[in-house]
Amino acid sequence: MSTTYGTIPTDAPPPELPFLSRARQRIRSGIGIRRPWKEMMASFSVPETSNAAVQRLRTNTSHFHVNYAIVVLFMLFISLLWHPVSLIVFTAAMFAWLFLYFLRNDPIVLCGGYAVEERLVMVLLSIFTVVSLLLTHAMVFLVGLAAGMAATVAHAVFRRTNGLVSEEEEGGGGRVVVGLKETASASYSLPL
Repeated sequence: MSTTYGTIPTDAPPPELPFLSRARQRIRSGIGIRRPWKEMMASFSVPETSNAAVQRLRTNTSHFHVNYAIVVLFMLFISLLWHPVSLIVFTAAMFAWLFLYFLRNDPIVLCGGYAVEERLVMVLLSIFTVVSLLLTHAMVFLVGLAAGMAATVAHAVFRRTNGLVSEEEEGGGGRVVVGLKETASASYSLPL
């Protein structure tokens, strides 16, 4: 009797199902749209004016919106660990977030041919998540939501915006936020 314990099988691995390979590829490409976490922690400073703080808030939320959504959802998850029914509802909401926001490359097209913008999907999913958690009577999620939003706003205000590359420069089709250093003059004319 020969033993085969500890030997490596030489058979080919079973063929992968097309659905699983598509899902794996979508997960890899979907997670790729978030910005690197090291880039988020690059440089911080206190803004000089309130207008500079608002401009930083706009630029950073445009640039790091997927990362910020992950931070807020993680804070919500942590706050719901001691409420199992709410955690189940939150898990269902997370699947909706995954398939409708994080892993979607193309815009959602309604039956009339209308494309739904990414920001509208984010707002609707946020409302759905909050309402579904309110229906489970878990008010503790408000603490997680407030902590996630506070962390997001604080990061967006104090992170410097210099060196950020717009989505259009990377090949994406997103909105470009340009930080102007000087105001435009009304008497400016183009050279002929």
